[in-house]
Amino acid sequence: MSRRLRLVAASLLAALGLAPAAAHAGPPAVDARAYIVANAATGDVLAARNADARIPIASITKLMTVLVALQHLRPDQTVTVTAHAAAVGEESIGLVAGERITVRDLLKGALIQSANDAADALADAAAGGDTARFVGWMNEHARAFGLRQTHFVRPDGLDAPNHVSSARDVLRLAEIAMHQPVVRQLVAERSDTLATGLVVHTWNDLLGVFPGVVGVKTGHTGAAGWCEVAAVRRSGFTIYGVVLGSPTRAIRNDALTALLRWGDAQYRVAPVVRPAVTYAHVAVGWGKAPLALVAPRTLVRPFRTDRSVVVRVVSPGAVSLPVRRGEPLGRVEVWEGRRLLGTRLLVASRSVARPGLGGRVAFYAGRTLHHVLGFFS
Repeated sequence: MSRRLRLVAASLLAALGLAPAAAHAGPPAVDARAYIVANAATGDVLAARNADARIPIASITKLMTVLVALQHLRPDQTVTVTAHAAAVGEESIGLVAGERITVRDLLKGALIQSANDAADALADAAAGGDTARFVGWMNEHARAFGLRQTHFVRPDGLDAPNHVSSARDVLRLAEIAMHQPVVRQLVAERSDTLATGLVVHTWNDLLGVFPGVVGVKTGHTGAAGWCEVAAVRRSGFTIYGVVLGSPTRAIRNDALTALLRWGDAQYRVAPVVRPAVTYAHVAVGWGKAPLALVAPRTLVRPFRTDRSVVVRVVSPGAVSLPVRRGEPLGRVEVWEGRRLLGTRLLVASRSVARPGLGGRVAFYAGRTLHHVLGFFS
C-alpha cells in the first residue's frame, strides 16, 4: 500500500478570513534609546531598534541579582542585613544594619518595589558580604545565558561605569527569570506586605491595566532613563517587550503599551484543523465510493497572520478492506513556513466492510462485462 504526501495549497489565512500580510502596519514609533518585541514561544523577533546597543538598564539588573541569590539562598531562610546594604541610597524598604529578615521579604522588596537595599542585602547574604564576588557570579551567569552585551558592576543597578546590557539581552534575561516560580509570582504582584507590616508597591504601571501583563521589571536612573521589560501572556504564546531609555515614565508606558498591543496583533489563535472537514479521500476498491478521512479532534494554535500557513496531508492512496470507522489512516500537518504548528491523526469517517463471495463475484462479472462492451464499442 503506497503512501503519498498531499499538499493543500490554499492559504489557511484566507480560509479563516484573516487579513493578508499587506494589510499589516509596521511597528509603532517608540521614543526610547532601544526596544525589542518578540514571541517567547517561537523566538521570533517581531520588531527591534538598537537591540544590541550596550546601554544602562537600571533596576532591571535586579532580575539577575535575584537569580544568582536563589542559587545560594532559600526563600524561607532568614538572613542578617549588613551595614553596607542598609546604607545604599535611593529606593529602599528601610532596612537597618543587623536586622533579621527572610529572603522572601527581600525578594519582595527587590522585585516589587525595586528596593536597592533589598537587592544589596540579597547579594551580601549570598556571598558573605563580598559584593565583588557576587557581581562576579552575576557576570558568570550572563556569559552562561549568552548575554553578550551585558556586564554588571553592581547588584542593585544604580549607575556605574560599564554597568550595561542591551534590549535583546534584557529580553532573554527576563525569559529566564520567569522560569523561576517565586520570580513569576512576585513580579505579577501590584503590592505585598512584608513581615514588618511595610506594604511594598510595584513601579510597573501596566500590571492590572494592560490585559494579560504578568510582569516583569522596571528600572530608572539618571543615566538609564526610564526602562521596562514586560510580558503579556496569551493562549499558546507570550509576547515580551523591552523599552530602554525613554525620557519619562509616561512615555515609557505609552511606548511599551503600543509595542505589546502591536506584537499581540501579529498573531491569531484559531482552529487550524477541524473535525467537520474532509482532508483526503482514499480508494477502497470493489466499486465502492472513496472513503473520506477526517480529524477526530480540533487543533487550535496561535500563528502569525503575515506568514504562509498551509496544511499537508499524508494518507494512503488506497486501503484494503475491511475498514472500521475511526481507524487511523493518515495524518494532517499544519505548517507556518518551516515551523510545524501541530499534527492530528486522520481517521476513517465510516466503516466499510469487505464484500462477501457473492459481492466479489458480482464485482468481477461487472468488470468483465464492462471490458467486453468497451472492446466492441
